Amino acid sequence: MNHRTGLDRSQTLLFPERLEDYVAAENPVRFLDAFAGTLDLHALGFARAQCAATGRPPYDPAALLKLYLYGYLHRIRSSRLLEAECQRNVEVIWLLGKLAPDFKTIADFRKDNPKPLRAVNRQFTVLCRKLELFGGQLLAIDGSKFGAVNARDQNFNALKLQDLVARADARLAEYLQALDTADADEPASAALNKTQLAGKIAVLQEKQDWHKELLAQFDDEQKQISATDPDTRKMLTAHGMIVGYNAQVVVDAKYKLIAADDVTNEVTDYKQLASVAIAAKANLELKQAEVVADAGYYNAAEVSRCAEQGITAYVPKADTSANTARGLYGKSRFRYDEGKDVYVCPAGAELTHRFNTYELGRELRYYRASGCKGCALKKQCTRNPALRDQPHHHPGGERRVDGSDGGADEGAAVEVQVAEDFGRTSLRDHQTVVWVHALFAEGSGESADGVELNDPGLQPQTSAEPGELRETDGGGGGESPAKRLKPGGGALFSFRWLP
Repeated sequence: MNHRTGLDRSQTLLFPERLEDYVAAENPVRFLDAFAGTLDLHALGFARAQCAATGRPPYDPAALLKLYLYGYLHRIRSSRLLEAECQRNVEVIWLLGKLAPDFKTIADFRKDNPKPLRAVNRQFTVLCRKLELFGGQLLAIDGSKFGAVNARDQNFNALKLQDLVARADARLAEYLQALDTADADEPASAALNKTQLAGKIAVLQEKQDWHKELLAQFDDEQKQISATDPDTRKMLTAHGMIVGYNAQVVVDAKYKLIAADDVTNEVTDYKQLASVAIAAKANLELKQAEVVADAGYYNAAEVSRCAEQGITAYVPKADTSANTARGLYGKSRFRYDEGKDVYVCPAGAELTHRFNTYELGRELRYYRASGCKGCALKKQCTRNPALRDQPHHHPGGERRVDGSDGGADEGAAVEVQVAEDFGRTSLRDHQTVVWVHALFAEGSGESADGVELNDPGLQPQTSAEPGELRETDGGGGGESPAKRLKPGGGALFSFRWLP
């Protein structure tokens, strides 16, 4: 038995006489040809969609668009690889009619038409909607980090630049000292002569001046600067740090087609939920929508924006409690009973509603438990040994966080707003978003009225930034509770109900 052998290269062959015969009727490349042929490229804004009266005829943007879409479909991003496909790939030869643009023409087409290409993406979404390829029942949101053409050593933050400037100062001092030494020594014995030292000082001084210029550009909004690609940011991925972009995609559940996309330089997904969800809802022309996302998107403000636009967001609650990391009960262990309007702790005790107050136009509801001192689970709930069963009571039976005797001022003194990665925790119950706050009191973990500030699971959030501490006004008269409560040991739950 012999091996299979190919044809003799000198043998004469009769290929099909028509280029059309090389591409089967069901080949996807025919769809690309038909889709590009239905677009009004001039209306979409493509350059050179209409030819000038004089000069050399340009490539038809429709042909370059077909090549670009073919490369996207087959994961060919390089303009040089696309150039090669034009000369060896039968499908591309058929698609372009044997046109073979060079890589520079292909690259310039993508560079000169970013907005028209996005418009083509929207037209494709419209076509898929007309063909009923989008279910619109459920949308999934996720993001991916993509590295950019910007080296990590060309990305700076304020601390890095300050360190570089300080190190440059130290090196300059060394070079100046060496320059003084070179003046005193014989030229043959000096490690570096004066000319070499002067050159090194000039180079180092120039680089230091550049670093100082970059440092002067930082402000409250500008946290990073990338020298090569100014829009890129350093981001943490599963494989380490990269300098790049955060791409957001919304996928429809029916056929897994992309309903909306966005590219941002935000290093996390914390503020990306609402914008891409609203864009997907608009693209699919939905009145109501349901979206799912992972815990990285957990942000009460973003969920609230979705609710205002008729979008129901299902996002797992991120457990940022410091107690959970220590093996203690965190906020997630407290269950809300909607019928009784109470929270139930792991021991079965109820945290009852005490009072309401307002902040930034939103209602805050405060819940608190009692009888924790003798609880068998106390050590699993709190690290504060100073607990009291029955602190000061209001004459009518209602306890006040400010220790007042029922005056109008029921406001919280100092509030720490807890945010994901910055201390915030949100709870979601029957599409009602709850913001959790911690209230701090002075001394041994008690409030000004002796309330058990460290009831089970209600420990303070110690990771809050100083800038997140602010006074709130309960709207009443009398002495401000901010003067009676000071930052200290205990904590109390506060829940913000969002409409």
